[in-house]
Amino acid sequence: MVTAKMFFCSFFFVACASAVFSQQKEYRLWYKQPAKDWNEALPIGNGRLGAMIFGRPGTELIQLNEQTLWTGGPVELNPNPESPKYLQPVREALFKDSIAQAIRLLRKMQGPDTEMYQPLGDIIINQQLNGDVTNYTRELNITNAVAITKFTVNGVNYSREIFSSAPDQVIVIKLRASKAKALNFTVDAHHELQYLKFVTPLKSLVLKGKARITNDERRNPKPLLYTDNADCDGMRFQFRIDAVSPDGVISNTDSSIIVAGATEVILYVSAATSFNGYDKCPDKDGKDEQMLAILGQMAAMKKNYTQLLSAHIKDYQKYFNRVSLSLNNAVAPNLPINERLANYQKGAPDFELEELFFQFGRYLLISSSRPGGVPANLQGIWNHLIRPSWRSNYTTNINLQMNYWLAEQTNLGEMSLPLIEHIRRMAKNGTSTAKNYYNMKGWAVHHNSDIWAQTNPVGEGNGDPKWANWSLGSPWLSQHLYEHYRFTADKKYLKEIAYPLMKAAAEFCLDWLVEKDGVLVTAPSTSPENVYLHPNGFKGTVTIASAMDMEIIWDLFTNIIEATEVLGIDKDFATLLKEKRSRLNPLKIGKKGNLVEWYDDWEDDEPHHRHVSHAFGLHPGRQISPLIDKKYADAVTKTLEIRGDDGTGWSIAWKINFWARLLDGDHAYTLYRNLLRLTKEYSTEVYTGGGGVYPNLFDAHPPFQIDGNFGATAGVAEMLVQSQLNEIQLLPALPAAWKEGHVKGLVARGNFEIEMWWKDGKLTKGFITSRVGGRCSLMMPYPVIIKTGRKTVDIAVVKQGGTEYFLSSDTTQKGKRYELSVK
Repeated sequence: MVTAKMFFCSFFFVACASAVFSQQKEYRLWYKQPAKDWNEALPIGNGRLGAMIFGRPGTELIQLNEQTLWTGGPVELNPNPESPKYLQPVREALFKDSIAQAIRLLRKMQGPDTEMYQPLGDIIINQQLNGDVTNYTRELNITNAVAITKFTVNGVNYSREIFSSAPDQVIVIKLRASKAKALNFTVDAHHELQYLKFVTPLKSLVLKGKARITNDERRNPKPLLYTDNADCDGMRFQFRIDAVSPDGVISNTDSSIIVAGATEVILYVSAATSFNGYDKCPDKDGKDEQMLAILGQMAAMKKNYTQLLSAHIKDYQKYFNRVSLSLNNAVAPNLPINERLANYQKGAPDFELEELFFQFGRYLLISSSRPGGVPANLQGIWNHLIRPSWRSNYTTNINLQMNYWLAEQTNLGEMSLPLIEHIRRMAKNGTSTAKNYYNMKGWAVHHNSDIWAQTNPVGEGNGDPKWANWSLGSPWLSQHLYEHYRFTADKKYLKEIAYPLMKAAAEFCLDWLVEKDGVLVTAPSTSPENVYLHPNGFKGTVTIASAMDMEIIWDLFTNIIEATEVLGIDKDFATLLKEKRSRLNPLKIGKKGNLVEWYDDWEDDEPHHRHVSHAFGLHPGRQISPLIDKKYADAVTKTLEIRGDDGTGWSIAWKINFWARLLDGDHAYTLYRNLLRLTKEYSTEVYTGGGGVYPNLFDAHPPFQIDGNFGATAGVAEMLVQSQLNEIQLLPALPAAWKEGHVKGLVARGNFEIEMWWKDGKLTKGFITSRVGGRCSLMMPYPVIIKTGRKTVDIAVVKQGGTEYFLSSDTTQKGKRYELSVK
């Protein structure tokens, strides 16, 4: 916790003469048995091609994904021309507390549901083994992004090494035996969708098929249609497998590869779809997926295994090795992950597991979101179901955003570029949605999106408005546009990309706001995906001016006002936003001391609901903080206490970030431990408690949803470094359990990279690298010594909220590394 007195220093440093860099620790997930189901399989990915590896000795299963394989095609931009006529009647009904009528009308304003992310297919390796399997292990090394399975049969040691290469855009599988010519196996392929399988004259095994054109309902499945009456058929896809061996005999059937008498075999796997952009029919206007797969395969096969592996590791580690973390000098116990999780859940300390889980989130983002691709979806790029939970789409009322909270903080800013590009696509379609659904300017995004940049209210007339009609996706997504600027300080990007999109989102918000009782409110409004108990005795889902709405719009207006000052443009627009911001329906504190979620201080139908949407202003926003106004921070604290510490996986992850922003590291740590509990088998969707992790460390909603992994990693970063208020706070929410440690590579806003050591909960030494130059402000609960070539100037003591701050004003130099130590 921050003490009553804080030292708040801006400084000009002299670069440290020497720097101490730590070597990256090796992190491994390993097991003594094969995966019995998908939630135990191990994920690899290169941003585009993903695989889940089961590690089965006799019949290996490798489940494949390609990030652009989705059902459907380009969206209809005006699917509900009648929608605009219902908006005013909805507002009138809300102002009269006729909530049931408003809900009926809102369903008339809905449009089609999103499409579904699809699996690419399965590779099956049937290996002939005569004898019992012993000495079995399988592992995923996230330090080099390689999965390895090892076992022994009749004295012969067998191994399989698998990785997904970004430089060469292939999945590579090396099978090896310790005894010459002991490898005998077949390679087969399978898919649940419509497909054709064959072996070419050059002995390439090919599986090609087509995705469905229709979206589909998981609970009431429709026929698997592949042709559309509008002459835009489903997306084509294929993957190809080639086997190369220096000594084995490679032959084939008409639908499988046969390998006999080999010591070592390399399998090259390439894949492609016909996806040609969010606005192109994937069939008639699609790319030539066969040519793409063939060319990729041919290029990769010109290289040997050592060359492919070296290029893969070099590419991966240039991202992964940017951040290192050590907690209490932890060393991994010699136990498989499932046993470590079981011990941890019983209360045993395992600080290396906590480090591993933090780094695993970074591994997953590097593996599922690369520049030039599409964003990580609800499952990253890993999905084995043709009817995945929540369509494995982009849920924009928290989940897509949570996927990218860690990107800038943990030195993976490039991985946020797919999200930024997708926001640009959504803005284009969302401009039509704002006009066609509401007769409004700007761009609008609702609850769900997909690879086709869907932006309309979903539900098809049957969706509950508490989620289907949520309308403030564009201002929330705009926060990511501005945060990328705040972390990079890239004014060119801000001017050319972020600012125009942010301004257009604000234009929608200006049209969306209406005046009531002298303040500006949103109508209709929801607090996703919650239900309130109205004093008149009914349950409501729709209201006006939810706290979340007001906070999101406040955030957008504040960011734009700040951006106009940075760029020196649009003063009149900034003046307008300042005036509108001052009239937003204010935050309120309820009778329980909580932050009021709804238009009035109503009870929740589900007090422990997974969404805590009205705390947006605390995180990821910056409107609420104990360093700004303790009254509202205390109200959020009370809200979180009422909500409780349990929840779905992503909900627990969000709460880690909330408590870190409240500067309560011990509570944040409690939730981090809660999230690392081994979840029971769940095949159905759970919406209350039960969140945790599966044996492969995938986050359990349940079922699997990757935002919990990403949100937890972001939460650890928030515990160690915060900068949302423009001042860098080092160790702002350090839990007592992490008595000593070291972190290198976290990034603060203003593009400052941090390295620091601590002991007994207190900073002992640190470095701040100024990557672009500019003003650097540091906030600490105790004084620090700055190594500087001249005396610190312009010292002043001011009081803010009853707290004393020590102020100075100087600037850092680009490329300089500055040393800190405790006074």
